[in-house]
Amino acid sequence: MARPEYYITTAIAYASSKPHIGNTYEAIMSDSVARYRRARGFDVFFCTGTDEHGQKIQNYAEKAGQDPQTYVDGVSGVIKKLWDGMNVSYDRFIRTTEPGHEKAVQKIFERFLRQGDIYKGYYEGWYCTPCEAFFTDTQAAGGICPDCGAPVKKAREEAYFFNMQKYAPRLISHIESHPGFIEPEARKNEMLNNFLIPGLQDLCVSRTSFSWGIKVPSDPKHVVYVWLDALSNYITALGYDPDLDFDSQPELFRKYWPADIHVIGKDILRFHTIYWPIFLMALGLPLPEKVFGHPWFNFGTEKMSKSKGNVIYADRMADFVGVDGVRYYALAEMPYASDGSATWENVFKRYNNDLVNNLGNLVKRTLDMQKKYFDRVIQAPSAPAPLDDELRQACLRARDEMFAAMDSCRVADALAAVFRMLDRANKYIDETTPWVLARSEADRERLGTVLYTLLSAIRWGALLLHPFIPVSSDSILSQLGLPSAGGEPLYDALLRDCDLDALRPGDSVGESSVLFARVDETALMKQIIAEREAARKAAEAAAKAQEQSGAKPAAKDAAELISFESFMKTDLRSAKILSAEPVPGSKKLLKLTVDIGGEQRQIVSGIAAYYAPADLCGRTVIVVANLAPAKLCGVESRGMLLACGEDPVRVVFLPDGTPTGLRIR
Repeated sequence: MARPEYYITTAIAYASSKPHIGNTYEAIMSDSVARYRRARGFDVFFCTGTDEHGQKIQNYAEKAGQDPQTYVDGVSGVIKKLWDGMNVSYDRFIRTTEPGHEKAVQKIFERFLRQGDIYKGYYEGWYCTPCEAFFTDTQAAGGICPDCGAPVKKAREEAYFFNMQKYAPRLISHIESHPGFIEPEARKNEMLNNFLIPGLQDLCVSRTSFSWGIKVPSDPKHVVYVWLDALSNYITALGYDPDLDFDSQPELFRKYWPADIHVIGKDILRFHTIYWPIFLMALGLPLPEKVFGHPWFNFGTEKMSKSKGNVIYADRMADFVGVDGVRYYALAEMPYASDGSATWENVFKRYNNDLVNNLGNLVKRTLDMQKKYFDRVIQAPSAPAPLDDELRQACLRARDEMFAAMDSCRVADALAAVFRMLDRANKYIDETTPWVLARSEADRERLGTVLYTLLSAIRWGALLLHPFIPVSSDSILSQLGLPSAGGEPLYDALLRDCDLDALRPGDSVGESSVLFARVDETALMKQIIAEREAARKAAEAAAKAQEQSGAKPAAKDAAELISFESFMKTDLRSAKILSAEPVPGSKKLLKLTVDIGGEQRQIVSGIAAYYAPADLCGRTVIVVANLAPAKLCGVESRGMLLACGEDPVRVVFLPDGTPTGLRIR
């Protein structure tokens, strides 16, 4: 029987520097989905890789004193090694400097030209180097990139443009008629309301101000815009040829396209849910089934930043908690829609609590009891009791909840479901007290049944955990005397409830071993802090050496400059004013109740002299959502309203209909 195909991709990593845990999460998360789908019997093709062209790469290479190709060869190698180290089971690792990819992108560009989708003109606007994107005056208000918050600069150059409006109505119709195309749901609303419905600008698809990119064959002074280049990897990785119709494409492409899911970071959602679908429409290709924009990992409440020394790398984390410890932490800690938090303290605590205490201890003490009481031989479950069925039902619930969560990309929820079952198994040991049963020969059959039930639950849990922590899963199965989880679809048997009785009485379990070694949280935190301090001192020494060498410090503006990282700490959100009333005893203050995406806040603002309460109710504003609470005239305020001017003060209002809770960037 033919297996259904499943094509999953990550966003290809930008080959500028080594990815931190937030970037690595995407590869691990996608790997867990790919492994799960294989276990469910799908014929999976998992694609990842590196994005290696663009102005930023050229700048990095020049700074490193290397040619761009040499530079990206090195960084791409680092990324691939990191993915391999994290047991990412990809089927294809594509690089955009591969000749096959470059040739296909050139053909795509020339086809768009022939179709009249692309025209030549001049671009004058605000350019963001980190995003490699142009923005209008409105989009780049205040000289800041609306996507990443970095400063933008004015640029004018000859360029080719793609006519986005030609396909925009069709894309809007597709998004509205395919509810699962963009997930989570809030991201779909953001794309529609912020970009598509107000009207798309034509997209700049070539550059002439730098040379590191794929040259346009018919106009070699132009290089292809990095996003057209990078996005095309999803089809060029399958051998797509723009000169052939669908039925004449290579077998790999015909088999797996359209993609079942593109897994990407929420910051590049616009490129994947607007530009990429429109490019595919222009090529006459079906659109992917789903684009999932996952949230970010922050360091505590701060964005990770090398300059602040708060970046965590997956391979460094593995030095302390092992590869499966990293995989478990990343997958368990990242919510479905909101940003996750990664701190060293939490890494060590979760590892000890969940993997050492819960899973590892459950496996070892059960196997040790099986050896002590029955010389490792599995007994027949001949003396059942109601408690056994409770644990069996917990196993079945874990399977159903885990499958449902994985089918909807709720990976952390899937892991939580399995660990609830493991909690129940640990509780079952306390309830059945095998060490007490072992004292009486009359309870020997019951003891054998208890241990059989525990071993069955452990086997069940090991199979369910295989997509997340595959090495540990196979180790558990090996200790149970069972083969690894490879081979035929892993979960076929688990769909049959009777598989809980798959262990054969008379067989022997193996020797127990420590799955996860406990870490000394206090000692490791001292080590981490010492490493940070050493890095800080080294950075200060380097800065001092630069100053002594005669390098001039940057000139100060009228206002004190802050770093980009400092600015990004500010969490600006859209909010709707639900009510407004004067603060008793104050002529300046109004007490506002605002809705910030389903959460109501009380904010006190000094705008009473300029706005009546009735003028504010129902209006959508911008608030600072992560301001520490304060009391004004004895009234607590949890946030700040964005306004400008001194006299009069003008509140910054957003258009009616703007969704609440959107981050302002």
